[in-house]
Amino acid sequence: MAMSLGRTALARAARRSLSSSSSRYNINNNASILGGAFNNNSRWFSSYPPHEVVGMPSLSPTMESGTIAAWNLGEGDSFNAGDSICTVETDKATVDFEAQDEGVVAKIIVQAGGGEIPCGTPILVTVEDEADVPSFKDFVVEAAAPPAAAAPVEEAAPTPAPTPVAAAPTPAAAPAAAAPTGERVLASPRAHTLAKEKGYGEISALRIVGTGPGGRIIAQDVLEYDPSSAPAPVVAETTTAAAATPAAAAPAAAAAASTPLPEPVQGPGYTDYSLPTSAMELASRLHTSKQNVPHYYLSIDLSLESLMELRSSLNSTMKLDENDGGISVNDLLMKAAAAAMKTVPAANASWMENFIRVYDSVDINVVVGNGSSLYAPVIRDAGRRGLKALSDDVAAATAVVEGEEGSDPTTVPGFGDVGTFTMVNLGMFGVKSAAPIIREPQACALALGVIENRIVPNDDADSEEIYKESVMMTATLSCDHRVVDGAVGAQWLSAFKNHVENPVTLLL
Repeated sequence: MAMSLGRTALARAARRSLSSSSSRYNINNNASILGGAFNNNSRWFSSYPPHEVVGMPSLSPTMESGTIAAWNLGEGDSFNAGDSICTVETDKATVDFEAQDEGVVAKIIVQAGGGEIPCGTPILVTVEDEADVPSFKDFVVEAAAPPAAAAPVEEAAPTPAPTPVAAAPTPAAAPAAAAPTGERVLASPRAHTLAKEKGYGEISALRIVGTGPGGRIIAQDVLEYDPSSAPAPVVAETTTAAAATPAAAAPAAAAAASTPLPEPVQGPGYTDYSLPTSAMELASRLHTSKQNVPHYYLSIDLSLESLMELRSSLNSTMKLDENDGGISVNDLLMKAAAAAMKTVPAANASWMENFIRVYDSVDINVVVGNGSSLYAPVIRDAGRRGLKALSDDVAAATAVVEGEEGSDPTTVPGFGDVGTFTMVNLGMFGVKSAAPIIREPQACALALGVIENRIVPNDDADSEEIYKESVMMTATLSCDHRVVDGAVGAQWLSAFKNHVENPVTLLL
């Protein structure tokens, strides 16, 4: 991703008055196509030579601020097309601010590492002639303000200053109305994530005044949100409606769960299929997680012969009815994952911005279903509970997804909640391995592949055979590098392998 400084606009603006000054940014992204114009550069003409004041650019539709990680050029340095002027950190990525044409850095207004800078705030002054650089030695942004204020026809120049003040009153009413009406609330992905991490629920149900561009709710607004004081002024105005909301919430949720989806809509060459709310919520979480979490992946091969022997032994000792399949291989693998968390507790953790939270209980989200019926119910306290109790919870969740008669999602413990770890088994589809997306605020996710017979080296020293046939599986662990580094991830996989290949430890 790169930002561009346009030099051609500088030549045109030098021949025009302040009211006709203009600027242009171009955004190029190798991964996706992003583009647009951002009026963050301004031309100022007073006692200074012709120059350009460059503002902090908006690198994406959801970006409200950024941090200058490093200046790659200093004052007085010349740059050519493609040169990196500085490195900007956002909440999603680190990008270079590149030049499209040649020029000279006259003044660096904001130093590197100075904290979050709102988009549009001046950060840099550029000129065409290196001889003009000394004129900007004492340049400050305030010094450029009087000419803009004195021009009676220039109304756009002071716009950046009043924007935060003018935008603040508008969203004050919007979030209050969002809860009862269900209208969309403008908020950054990080703000949505923080609201859920702090237990506030959906951000549309909160009365948060957004301070971002256009009244958008940003992460800082959620951090400063006080649930005890925020609702007070609104309740006074809508006492009757607020009193009725809690009573109506439960029936509304139940009605939404039981309401059938609309019929598919046919179009010229395509068909549109509606999605349930749960599927859209899961998709939103995964999309945000993939953007925010620095993923890396580790894979390991597992021998399942001992595990399958233990499963057969346990099921043979239990009195199972016709509809009870007993303990499955997936149940044993889930128990092995929980046991590995006890061995390496650092993996059972979450990134909390300025600290890491390690959990005592291992709550595993088990992905079941597919397509629009994809769910990830949480199995609570998998490390301390027995195999049969875990198996019953998974069977209940599977029954709900398969739509068996009499199944009710509200009766399944933890249905729709987010645990501390996620496990998905794609072996039924013949997939050998997969790299799952981590669900924030979790730090790890495990994908299990197909169970198959493979020819492997024979580890029996007394056997004359060099190779043997063994029942194998490949497991892939996705890790959040902010929480679990490579060494910790490898330790967890080693512990998981030990419990799988020595399953008697699961009974301890």
